[in-house]
Amino acid sequence: MHPIPVLTVQTAPFEDQRPGTNGLRRKTAVFEGKKNYLQNYIQSVLSSIDLRDRQGCTMVVGSDGRYFSRAATEVIVQMAAANGIGRLVIGHNGLLSTPAVSCIIRKIKAIGGIILTASHNPGGPSGDFGIKFNVANGGPSPDTVMERIHQVSRTLEEYAICPDLRIDLSRLGRQEFDLENKFKPFRVEIVDSVEVYLQLLRNIFDFNAIKSLLTGQDQVKIHIDAMNGVMGPYVRRILCDELGAPANSAVNCVPLEDFGGRPPEPNLTYATSLVDAMKGGDFGFGAAFDADGDRYMILGENGFFVNPSDSVAIMAANLSTIPYFRQLGVKGFARSMATSTALDRVAKAMKLALYETPTGWRYFGNLMDSGRCSLCGEESFGTGSDHIREKDGLWSVLIWLSIMAARKQGVEQIVREHWAKFGRNYFCRFDYEGLDPRAAFYLMRDLETVISGKAFTNQKFAVGDHIYSVERADNFEYIDPVDGTVARNQGLRIIFTDAARLVFRMSGSGGGMGATIRIYAENFERDPERQNRETQVVLGPLIAIALKLSNIHERTGRRGPNVIT
Repeated sequence: MHPIPVLTVQTAPFEDQRPGTNGLRRKTAVFEGKKNYLQNYIQSVLSSIDLRDRQGCTMVVGSDGRYFSRAATEVIVQMAAANGIGRLVIGHNGLLSTPAVSCIIRKIKAIGGIILTASHNPGGPSGDFGIKFNVANGGPSPDTVMERIHQVSRTLEEYAICPDLRIDLSRLGRQEFDLENKFKPFRVEIVDSVEVYLQLLRNIFDFNAIKSLLTGQDQVKIHIDAMNGVMGPYVRRILCDELGAPANSAVNCVPLEDFGGRPPEPNLTYATSLVDAMKGGDFGFGAAFDADGDRYMILGENGFFVNPSDSVAIMAANLSTIPYFRQLGVKGFARSMATSTALDRVAKAMKLALYETPTGWRYFGNLMDSGRCSLCGEESFGTGSDHIREKDGLWSVLIWLSIMAARKQGVEQIVREHWAKFGRNYFCRFDYEGLDPRAAFYLMRDLETVISGKAFTNQKFAVGDHIYSVERADNFEYIDPVDGTVARNQGLRIIFTDAARLVFRMSGSGGGMGATIRIYAENFERDPERQNRETQVVLGPLIAIALKLSNIHERTGRRGPNVIT
C-alpha cells in the first residue's frame, strides 16, 4: 500500500461564510453546486484551530442524515487527514444527534466536533444544509471562534485535502491510513451512534422508574415522532428497547434525506401527525424531535400543548425527582431573553440565581463551565442541563417522564398545578420570515428610536378595556458574568408595569433566505380562575400594541406572520 498523497488546492475566498447562531446555513444547492464552497468553509474551521493543538488531535463528526451529508462527511475526512488531525470519531452511517456529539466530545476529550445539520430547516436537494462547529467543552462555538472562522474564510487562498482517501461509514470499528509525509497513521473510528449517549442518560435518570411508568399496571401509553430525522435510532434503542415502550409507540423512525418531505420542526404547525394522534385520546404522552435531536415538543393527553417556556420552568420546579440533580445539587437557572419569565418565578421561589442571556445556546456554556447554572432553556423548543453543552430533546422527554412517574400525574395536571402555584405566563411568538433585509433593518432601527425616547417610559396604551403602562424599554445587552464579554443589540424589549412584555428580534439562524423578525408577547396571570383562557385572546391587546408600534404590516407589505407558536 502506497501512502496517500496530500494535495494543496488553490481557491478563492467567499464573502458570505460568516457563521450565524447555529453555524453556517445555506441552501443545499450552494454547498453542493458552488465549486469549493464546502471545502473553503471546512478549511476555515480547521485553520481556526491553533496549529499546535491541531496536530494529532481528535475530532468528532456527525450528521442529522439530511441530503448531501454523506458526500460532505467524505470531504471532511479527506481534509481533516490532510490538515494533521490525528483521529476522527464518526457515528455509524455518519449519523449522530447534536446532543450525542456534545456528549462524545466531552467523554473522549476531543478538541471539537463538526455537525452537519440545518436543525429544523427542510432537507433534500432543494432544502437547506448546515455546518456547525462545536468546541472542546462540547458546546457551540463562542463568538470569538466564529469570528476567527470568518476571518480565515475572507482571505483563504488554498485548502489541503487527501482526495484518494476513502472510508466506509457503514463499518463499525477502526480504519487506519498512511499519509505522505506524516509519521503517524490517520485513524477513523466508526462508533455506534447511540451507545455513549445512552450510558450518560443511564447515569442521570432512574431508568427503572421510567420503565415502570411505561410498562406497569397503570402504564402511560406514549406516542413519539422522530420526524424521519436522526432521532429514530435513539428513540427505538432508548425508549423502546431500554425503557420498554412498545415498538409501535415510535413513528417516523427511519432517517430520510428529505425527512419525508416536511420540515423536521417539532411545533404545532409541522408536527401535525403527532397532534392528530394525541387528539384521539389514546395516548397519555406525546413528543416530537427536530432533525438533529436538540429540540422537542411535548403534548399531553388529548393534544394538550406544553409551551417550551413553561416546560423549562416545570422541569426546574421538579428537578429533585432526578437522581443526577439530587446528587449534584442545583446551582442556578438560565434562559434566553426572549423566553418567558416563568423560569424566573421558580428561581425566586427556590432562592437560586437566574441568568438572562441572548438567544443562542453558546451563551449558556460559560455559565455551566463555571458552575453557575444547572438548567437552561429557550422558547424555541430547546432545554438542557450541564450534563452536556447542547440543548437535548430526548433528555427533556426523559425529564418529563420522570416527573410523571414521581408525581403519578398526567402532563396537563402537572402543568395546571404549576400555574396554580407560580402563576401562568401566557406567551406566543410571531415569525415574519423572508423579509427584505433592508426593510427589516430600518424597521428595527426606527422602532429602537421610538422606544429609546424619554417620552416612551411611562407611556400608556389603551386597547379595549386594557391599559398597559410602560415600565422600561431597551435594546438588550448581555455582559457575560464569567469573562466580561459584552453582546449588544440582542433584541428590543418593552416591559410593562404588570409584568407583561413585548420583545422584537431579528433572527440570526436563517440560511440566507432574507431576514426574519420575531415578535414575542407575554402576559402574567396570577389568578387561577383566569388561567384557562385562549392564549391568542389574552395576548390580543399586546399584539395590537406591537403591530401599531412597529408598523410591521405596512412596512413589509405582509398581512400577518408566517408562523405563530
